[in-house]
Amino acid sequence: MWSYEILGTDIYHLLAAFVLYSVLGWALESTYMSFCNRKLTNRGFGKGPFCPIYGFGGVLGYLILSPLRDKLVELYFLGAILATAFEYLVGVGMIRFLGELWWDYNNKPFNYRGIICLESTVAWGFYAIGIVQFVHDAMYHIIDKVQLQIGTRLIQGILLLVAIDYTVQLIKVFDIDVRSKGEALKERCQALIARW
Repeated sequence: MWSYEILGTDIYHLLAAFVLYSVLGWALESTYMSFCNRKLTNRGFGKGPFCPIYGFGGVLGYLILSPLRDKLVELYFLGAILATAFEYLVGVGMIRFLGELWWDYNNKPFNYRGIICLESTVAWGFYAIGIVQFVHDAMYHIIDKVQLQIGTRLIQGILLLVAIDYTVQLIKVFDIDVRSKGEALKERCQALIARW
């Protein structure tokens, strides 16, 4: 399983990069928001240091944009457009599934429904260049320093902890009483389906 390839990259490296991007994205965003809010701010859904939107964005962005490594202008604009589209889709999905958006660009100029804004779009283009030109290769260098057996166990352990963390948070978000033998879960699922 770990050696199966997708777009020329094995599952092991993709999952390891996903974990690293998720942690790095959480750290950057939490640091930035802590500075803006002048207090410690956890920008993840769970209690742990993990934002999967950055994991997916970093890995998918690299896979799609790496052929443009030597075309910086195209890399910048395509990266900005794709990341903005991804942010919009995630935002719409959050509103539909959870009934709320965890960021708000309404106070930013040139925003659309508070989900995306020009300022972030400009930043995404620079992030795309940074990921393709520097960050991804550095991550693979770090990943390759860890023995495969240790790396696979670390990935499995981290993803298990994240799954537990997110399950607990979803139970809280949907106000599920796990002892109620599924009645609350059934009601919440029906409410979720009704949003669609």
